[in-house]
Amino acid sequence: MAGTQAMSSYWRGLRDGLPFLIMVFPFGMLFGVVATESGLSISEAVSFSVVVIAGAAQFTALQLLNEGAPTLVALASALAVNMRMAMYSASLTPHLGPAPLWQRVFISYFLVDQTYAGSILEFDRRPRMTLSEKVGYFFGLATPICPPWYFATWLGAVLGSAIPTELGLDFAVPIAFLAMIAPMLRTPAHKVAAATAVGLALAFAWLPYNLGLIVGGVGGMMAGARTELMLERRART
Repeated sequence: MAGTQAMSSYWRGLRDGLPFLIMVFPFGMLFGVVATESGLSISEAVSFSVVVIAGAAQFTALQLLNEGAPTLVALASALAVNMRMAMYSASLTPHLGPAPLWQRVFISYFLVDQTYAGSILEFDRRPRMTLSEKVGYFFGLATPICPPWYFATWLGAVLGSAIPTELGLDFAVPIAFLAMIAPMLRTPAHKVAAATAVGLALAFAWLPYNLGLIVGGVGGMMAGARTELMLERRART
Protein backbone atom coordinates (compact mmCIF):
# COMPACT_ATOMS: atom_id res chain seq x y z
CA MET A 1 0.00 0.00 0.00
CA ALA A 2 2.79 2.41 0.96
CA GLY A 3 4.63 1.63 -2.28
CA THR A 4 1.49 2.32 -4.30
CA GLN A 5 0.99 5.67 -2.57
CA ALA A 6 4.64 6.60 -3.11
CA MET A 7 4.38 5.73 -6.81
CA SER A 8 1.18 7.73 -7.10
CA SER A 9 2.96 10.71 -5.53
CA TYR A 10 5.87 10.22 -7.94
CA TRP A 11 3.59 10.42 -10.97
CA ARG A 12 1.80 13.45 -9.52
CA GLY A 13 5.15 15.14 -9.01
CA LEU A 14 6.23 14.30 -12.56
CA ARG A 15 3.00 15.76 -13.91
CA ASP A 16 3.39 18.93 -11.80
CA GLY A 17 6.99 19.30 -12.95
CA LEU A 18 6.23 19.18 -16.69
CA PRO A 19 5.41 22.93 -16.98
CA PHE A 20 8.95 23.71 -15.80
CA LEU A 21 10.20 22.38 -19.14
CA ILE A 22 9.07 25.69 -20.63
CA MET A 23 11.96 27.42 -18.85
CA VAL A 24 14.40 24.54 -18.27
CA PHE A 25 14.95 23.89 -21.97
CA PRO A 26 15.71 27.45 -23.16
CA PHE A 27 17.66 28.15 -19.95
CA GLY A 28 19.82 25.05 -20.44
CA MET A 29 20.32 25.70 -24.14
CA LEU A 30 21.35 29.26 -23.39
CA PHE A 31 24.00 28.04 -20.97
CA GLY A 32 25.28 25.54 -23.53
CA VAL A 33 25.62 28.29 -26.12
CA VAL A 34 27.31 30.73 -23.73
CA ALA A 35 29.64 28.05 -22.38
CA THR A 36 30.95 26.99 -25.79
CA GLU A 37 31.24 30.61 -26.95
CA SER A 38 33.36 31.21 -23.84
CA GLY A 39 35.80 28.51 -24.91
CA LEU A 40 34.50 25.41 -23.12
CA SER A 41 34.24 22.19 -25.06
CA ILE A 42 30.92 20.39 -25.39
CA SER A 43 31.94 17.81 -22.79
CA GLU A 44 33.11 20.55 -20.40
CA ALA A 45 29.85 22.46 -20.79
CA VAL A 46 27.75 19.36 -20.12
CA SER A 47 29.97 18.33 -17.21
CA PHE A 48 29.52 21.81 -15.75
CA SER A 49 25.75 21.31 -15.76
CA VAL A 50 25.94 17.78 -14.37
CA VAL A 51 28.33 18.61 -11.54
CA VAL A 52 27.00 22.02 -10.52
CA ILE A 53 23.35 21.70 -11.65
CA ALA A 54 22.61 25.31 -10.66
CA GLY A 55 21.94 27.57 -13.62
CA ALA A 56 22.32 30.93 -11.88
CA ALA A 57 25.62 29.94 -10.26
CA GLN A 58 26.90 28.50 -13.55
CA PHE A 59 26.16 31.73 -15.43
CA THR A 60 27.68 33.81 -12.63
CA ALA A 61 30.94 31.86 -12.53
CA LEU A 62 31.24 31.76 -16.32
CA GLN A 63 30.61 35.48 -16.72
CA LEU A 64 33.11 36.45 -14.03
CA LEU A 65 35.82 34.19 -15.43
CA ASN A 66 35.23 35.68 -18.90
CA GLU A 67 35.65 39.15 -17.41
CA GLY A 68 39.01 38.15 -15.97
CA ALA A 69 37.87 38.07 -12.37
CA PRO A 70 40.11 36.18 -9.92
CA THR A 71 39.12 32.56 -9.51
CA LEU A 72 38.48 33.14 -5.81
CA VAL A 73 35.98 35.92 -6.62
CA ALA A 74 34.21 33.73 -9.18
CA LEU A 75 33.94 30.86 -6.70
CA ALA A 76 32.78 33.15 -3.89
CA SER A 77 30.16 34.75 -6.12
CA ALA A 78 28.84 31.39 -7.30
CA LEU A 79 28.73 30.21 -3.70
CA ALA A 80 26.87 33.35 -2.64
CA VAL A 81 24.31 32.86 -5.40
CA ASN A 82 23.81 29.29 -4.18
CA MET A 83 23.48 30.20 -0.50
CA ARG A 84 19.74 29.92 -0.98
CA MET A 85 20.20 26.15 -1.27
CA ALA A 86 21.15 26.01 2.41
CA MET A 87 17.87 27.72 3.27
CA TYR A 88 15.99 25.36 0.96
CA SER A 89 17.60 22.43 2.76
CA ALA A 90 16.67 23.75 6.18
CA SER A 91 13.09 24.31 5.01
CA LEU A 92 12.74 20.76 3.64
CA THR A 93 14.46 18.99 6.55
CA PRO A 94 11.25 18.60 8.60
CA HIS A 95 9.66 16.90 5.59
CA LEU A 96 12.49 14.85 4.06
CA GLY A 97 15.09 14.73 6.85
CA PRO A 98 13.98 11.31 8.17
CA ALA A 99 14.53 9.69 4.76
CA PRO A 100 17.32 7.07 4.44
CA LEU A 101 20.81 8.43 3.81
CA TRP A 102 20.99 7.20 0.22
CA GLN A 103 17.75 9.04 -0.59
CA ARG A 104 18.95 12.22 1.11
CA VAL A 105 22.12 12.10 -0.98
CA PHE A 106 20.08 12.20 -4.19
CA ILE A 107 17.61 14.71 -2.72
CA SER A 108 20.47 17.10 -1.92
CA TYR A 109 21.86 16.70 -5.44
CA PHE A 110 18.51 17.34 -7.13
CA LEU A 111 17.60 20.21 -4.79
CA VAL A 112 17.24 23.16 -7.17
CA ASP A 113 14.89 26.12 -7.27
CA GLN A 114 12.16 24.31 -9.14
CA THR A 115 12.18 21.11 -7.08
CA TYR A 116 12.18 23.11 -3.86
CA ALA A 117 9.39 25.48 -4.89
CA GLY A 118 7.16 22.70 -6.18
CA SER A 119 7.80 20.39 -3.23
CA ILE A 120 7.33 22.87 -0.40
CA LEU A 121 4.08 24.13 -1.89
CA GLU A 122 2.80 20.56 -2.24
CA PHE A 123 3.85 19.58 1.29
CA ASP A 124 2.11 22.65 2.72
CA ARG A 125 -0.99 21.91 0.66
CA ARG A 126 -1.08 18.24 1.74
CA PRO A 127 0.09 18.14 5.38
CA ARG A 128 -0.92 14.48 5.80
CA MET A 129 1.51 13.12 3.22
CA THR A 130 3.69 10.29 4.52
CA LEU A 131 7.48 10.34 4.23
CA SER A 132 7.47 7.90 1.31
CA GLU A 133 4.87 10.03 -0.49
CA LYS A 134 6.94 13.17 0.01
CA VAL A 135 10.10 11.47 -1.24
CA GLY A 136 8.22 10.07 -4.23
CA TYR A 137 6.76 13.46 -5.07
CA PHE A 138 10.16 15.15 -4.86
CA PHE A 139 11.80 12.69 -7.24
CA GLY A 140 8.81 12.85 -9.55
CA LEU A 141 9.18 16.61 -9.67
CA ALA A 142 12.91 16.31 -10.40
CA THR A 143 12.43 13.91 -13.32
CA PRO A 144 11.22 16.46 -15.93
CA ILE A 145 13.55 19.16 -14.57
CA CYS A 146 17.08 17.85 -14.01
CA PRO A 147 17.74 15.31 -16.82
CA PRO A 148 16.30 17.72 -19.43
CA TRP A 149 18.71 20.37 -18.08
CA TYR A 150 21.65 18.17 -19.04
CA PHE A 151 20.23 17.45 -22.48
CA ALA A 152 19.38 21.11 -23.12
CA THR A 153 22.93 22.11 -22.20
CA TRP A 154 24.31 19.53 -24.62
CA LEU A 155 21.93 20.67 -27.37
CA GLY A 156 22.86 24.33 -26.89
CA ALA A 157 26.56 23.47 -26.87
CA VAL A 158 26.23 21.42 -30.07
CA LEU A 159 24.16 23.97 -31.95
CA GLY A 160 26.05 26.98 -30.60
CA SER A 161 25.93 30.01 -32.86
CA ALA A 162 23.56 28.17 -35.21
CA ILE A 163 20.71 29.17 -32.86
CA PRO A 164 19.23 32.45 -34.17
CA THR A 165 19.58 35.34 -31.73
CA GLU A 166 15.97 36.23 -32.58
CA LEU A 167 14.83 33.30 -30.45
CA GLY A 168 15.80 35.30 -27.38
CA LEU A 169 16.56 32.28 -25.18
CA ASP A 170 17.60 34.59 -22.36
CA PHE A 171 13.93 35.34 -21.68
CA ALA A 172 13.85 32.13 -19.64
CA VAL A 173 16.13 33.43 -16.90
CA PRO A 174 14.02 36.26 -15.40
CA ILE A 175 10.73 34.50 -16.12
CA ALA A 176 11.88 31.36 -14.34
CA PHE A 177 12.78 33.13 -11.13
CA LEU A 178 9.76 35.42 -11.14
CA ALA A 179 7.43 32.44 -11.61
CA MET A 180 9.03 30.61 -8.68
CA ILE A 181 9.47 33.51 -6.28
CA ALA A 182 6.11 35.27 -6.62
CA PRO A 183 3.94 32.46 -5.15
CA MET A 184 6.37 32.03 -2.24
CA LEU A 185 6.22 35.61 -0.96
CA ARG A 186 3.60 34.63 1.59
CA THR A 187 4.77 36.40 4.77
CA PRO A 188 5.93 39.96 5.57
CA ALA A 189 9.43 38.59 6.25
CA HIS A 190 9.56 37.04 2.76
CA LYS A 191 8.45 40.29 1.15
CA VAL A 192 10.90 42.42 3.15
CA ALA A 193 13.76 40.05 2.27
CA ALA A 194 12.92 40.14 -1.44
CA ALA A 195 12.47 43.92 -1.56
CA THR A 196 15.70 44.54 0.38
CA ALA A 197 17.70 42.16 -1.79
CA VAL A 198 16.45 43.79 -4.99
CA GLY A 199 17.05 47.29 -3.68
CA LEU A 200 20.58 46.58 -2.48
CA ALA A 201 21.52 44.69 -5.64
CA LEU A 202 20.44 47.67 -7.75
CA ALA A 203 22.06 50.21 -5.43
CA PHE A 204 25.39 48.37 -5.50
CA ALA A 205 25.28 47.38 -9.16
CA TRP A 206 28.33 49.60 -9.69
CA LEU A 207 30.55 47.17 -7.75
CA PRO A 208 32.94 45.14 -9.93
CA TYR A 209 32.46 41.46 -10.72
CA ASN A 210 28.72 41.61 -9.90
CA LEU A 211 29.53 41.82 -6.19
CA GLY A 212 26.33 43.84 -5.82
CA LEU A 213 24.45 40.53 -6.01
CA ILE A 214 26.30 39.28 -2.94
CA VAL A 215 25.51 42.49 -1.06
CA GLY A 216 21.85 42.17 -2.04
CA GLY A 217 21.62 38.50 -1.09
CA VAL A 218 23.24 38.92 2.32
CA GLY A 219 21.27 42.09 3.04
CA GLY A 220 18.01 40.45 2.04
CA MET A 221 18.58 37.47 4.33
CA MET A 222 19.47 39.76 7.25
CA ALA A 223 16.42 41.95 6.68
CA GLY A 224 14.10 38.95 6.41
CA ALA A 225 15.47 37.36 9.58
CA ARG A 226 15.21 40.65 11.46
CA THR A 227 11.62 41.15 10.32
CA GLU A 228 10.66 37.64 11.42
CA LEU A 229 12.17 38.22 14.89
CA MET A 230 10.31 41.53 15.24
CA LEU A 231 7.00 39.91 14.26
CA GLU A 232 7.53 37.08 16.74
CA ARG A 233 8.25 39.51 19.57
CA ARG A 234 5.20 41.55 18.66
CA ALA A 235 3.03 38.42 18.67
CA ARG A 236 4.23 37.50 22.17
CA THR A 237 3.36 40.92 23.64
